[in-house]
Amino acid sequence: MEIKVGIVGATGYAGAELVRLLMNHPYAKLTAISSVSFEGQRLSEIYPSYFGLCDMVCGTQEDVVNKCDVVFAALPHGLSQELAQLCANQMKLFIDLGADFRLEDEAVYKEWYGGNFLDQGLHEQAVYGLPELFRAIIRGKSLIANPGCYATAVPLALAPAIEAGLIETEHIIADCKSGITGAGRQPTQTTHFADCNEGFTAYKVAAHRHMPEIEQTLSRYSQNPVKITFVPHLLPVSRGILATCYATLKEGVTEEQIRHVYGRRYQHEYFVRFLPRGSAANIKSVKYTNFCDVSVHVDEHTETLVAISALDNMVKGAAGQAIQNMNLVLGLEEKTGLVLTPPAF
Repeated sequence: MEIKVGIVGATGYAGAELVRLLMNHPYAKLTAISSVSFEGQRLSEIYPSYFGLCDMVCGTQEDVVNKCDVVFAALPHGLSQELAQLCANQMKLFIDLGADFRLEDEAVYKEWYGGNFLDQGLHEQAVYGLPELFRAIIRGKSLIANPGCYATAVPLALAPAIEAGLIETEHIIADCKSGITGAGRQPTQTTHFADCNEGFTAYKVAAHRHMPEIEQTLSRYSQNPVKITFVPHLLPVSRGILATCYATLKEGVTEEQIRHVYGRRYQHEYFVRFLPRGSAANIKSVKYTNFCDVSVHVDEHTETLVAISALDNMVKGAAGQAIQNMNLVLGLEEKTGLVLTPPAF
């Protein structure tokens, strides 16, 4: 079995990470890549670590679509919709790592991203690709909206408690930290080394674009609207998401109940590791992997659930989850090409 795969936007961080992972996939053959900024250049010129491993030349988006069975798009928001239509016309599997198909409500998309749905029918075909929560509706689909990194970490931390009705769905707080790669490859004033090194700061307080995406997912599980206070912070590290989520426990709920529900919910999920009592999720433990580690803690003094998740924002938060979705759609074992061991130190 050979799957011809291509990457649009291969020179961004998520695109380059897709290259790294796909080179180790037993069935995927990286067939074409594109980059607007570096068209005509070899990928190994942009990322010297790929010298001799992937010296492919960056072509056009049309080349990728025409030559490949599966197209991954690692593009800024607003640039994927026409590409998705082109893939749909040619019956190609399209997996969008951007934000264009994540939100179901056009008005919400317009509010947060300033754009419109170009084809309502195409958006209705799209499914949200968080396999651990929506596996059943992903299988067999051809247009996958790959979730954002925070929008993976927070729901995986809270979904079991919400699904079991163990927490109040008002006044949930998601206190999150991200490595600098989450801001993308194009440097800004806040992501230059001298500005972020030895610093630690909040950004886009209660105004980050992943907030409506997180609320959309949690509301599905609650079957009622869920609103959160979401505050992201920038860590002076390259990779990682740590989401520390706080929610009020319903009366009488114990830590044993919480641990039982989480253990049962994630016992068969290879990529979600529910940690033993007393352990706290750590970004170092998931680096370079598609794992999401989850730990739960109960503050009895305030009757608060503290649910913590850790993931690599470039893998489970982007490229790895996109490949997991490809595997799921094509009927492969989900962990194919993604059995990765985190470094011990």
